[in-house]
Amino acid sequence: MVAIAWEAGGRLADTPLVPPLSSVLRALGQMLLQGILVENLAFSLTRVALGFLAGSIVGLSMGILMGWSEFAYRFFSPLFSLLYPIPTLGWMPLLMLWVGLNETLPVTIIFICTFIPVLYNTTTGIKSVDRQYIIAARTLGAPPLMVLRRVVLPMALPQIFTGLRLEAGMAWRTVAVAEMIAIPTGIGALLIKAESLIRVDIIMACLLVIACISLGCEKMFCWLENKFTSGWR
Repeated sequence: MVAIAWEAGGRLADTPLVPPLSSVLRALGQMLLQGILVENLAFSLTRVALGFLAGSIVGLSMGILMGWSEFAYRFFSPLFSLLYPIPTLGWMPLLMLWVGLNETLPVTIIFICTFIPVLYNTTTGIKSVDRQYIIAARTLGAPPLMVLRRVVLPMALPQIFTGLRLEAGMAWRTVAVAEMIAIPTGIGALLIKAESLIRVDIIMACLLVIACISLGCEKMFCWLENKFTSGWR
């Protein structure tokens, strides 16, 4: 129904600013055949993969530390509480001066986008584990690291995966905006070039690609969560 309404609305509007779905799909096919979309998407994918992986690893590590150690939580929590309200793209002007307009910029932005939310979800997930399970494990003689690995982390996984799932989609939105502002390659750069040429069909095709990739990332983390937690949850 949405596709039919889109096609009919575009044809009734009869303006390049509101292209029908067929025109958007035609532009998408042309970009695929010419290799333009694949080339720019590869740049964006590399940046998202590097930034998201680094942000997730550091966020998970810090989140586990802060969730498990009360001293670490009290020490680091004020700092991250201060940094958390700052919008990710608010770091752009400062990073443009610090790292320059190069590949490090979008990777760093995605790192920031991923790091703190993953940290908060991991910390919250660990702290929300019922203390009775921890006490029971220690009573049975399990050392602290075993309690963390065999009891706390498995029970915190749903919350951890929620953070990873949400930030996977946010990473793609962030890289698109970063590329639109400061980087001449990538899906965001393709969007801004299409805007300068008033090619709304290309803009919508790129947005459709971003939406599909974000949805795919979310479904992938849903599958991973079910795979790792379905046996006991």
